[in-house]
Amino acid sequence: MWRRYLFTGMFAWLAATAPASAYVAYVSNEKGNTVTVIDTDNWTVTNTIKVGQRPRGIEFSHDGKFVWVAVGDDDTIQVIDTKTQQIVDTLPSGPDPELFTQDAAGKIMYVANENDNTVTVIDLEKRTRLGDIQVGVEPEGMAVSPDGKILINTSETTSMAHFIDTTTRQVVANVLVDSRPRFAVFKQDGSELWVSSEIGGTVSIIDPAKHEVTGKITFAIPGLRSEAIQPVGIGMTKDGKTAFVALGPANRVAVVDATAHKVLKYLLVGQRVWHMDFTPDEKYLMVTNGVSNDVSVIDVAAQKVIKTIQVGELPWGVTIGKP
Repeated sequence: MWRRYLFTGMFAWLAATAPASAYVAYVSNEKGNTVTVIDTDNWTVTNTIKVGQRPRGIEFSHDGKFVWVAVGDDDTIQVIDTKTQQIVDTLPSGPDPELFTQDAAGKIMYVANENDNTVTVIDLEKRTRLGDIQVGVEPEGMAVSPDGKILINTSETTSMAHFIDTTTRQVVANVLVDSRPRFAVFKQDGSELWVSSEIGGTVSIIDPAKHEVTGKITFAIPGLRSEAIQPVGIGMTKDGKTAFVALGPANRVAVVDATAHKVLKYLLVGQRVWHMDFTPDEKYLMVTNGVSNDVSVIDVAAQKVIKTIQVGELPWGVTIGKP
């Protein structure tokens, strides 16, 4: 009996003293040509990985074994092994890859190639190129619907969200949004698609079934000119109730009631806030601040900034997963 109590007590002690999250963040530094690695348990930089020219889009593989990073000026996607934190391979994209997304199974990658107006389709198991999809001018934002049937690409110059059938790989609808759309994200239940428009200064709410804009979120910050408020990255909680929108040179992240589509508050972060990612438990949100060369850590429940971490030159994207 006493052994059982001793074992139980030791297990409880180990659980209490174990790290709360044990996640790691990778930040792409567009001008520094590096990826910064951050331990989210103590918010410290643990490594700097030298990568190709102009790294931007960055994302964990679904199995956590790799981090993909789009190096635009090298026209490829580099593959970082998360165990060794070394570049081990490349994936074949088109010219100037920027953002990309994966299907639910983690077998297919879709890459927006800014310079040739195409989306490249890549087989991640074979690491081969399956083909290209013609889209609008300067493609950037990428998202896959929760049911996996529709791929979204936003084209900056055409100012459209393109709906692409993932089976036929054909564009089935085009939805006009405000000027320079940069990012797209679905609610987890598939009921809404959100698209940020950097120059238009709005986030468009799109009905994915009807292919119609049903509403727009606008932003107003006292003391700032409207043209300084430029929505880019969006973080949507899994329950679809709260969204965070990076507002670029406004140096703010807007906290939005995602049901009512109303701005609740603005959080002051670093200079030129760009993209973001949640820790897998959604306790924290990290945002990249390009001009101040740092990332801000937001406590999601408290809706406040709790930490700033210096990284490389011109941080652009961030992805967070298990080490």
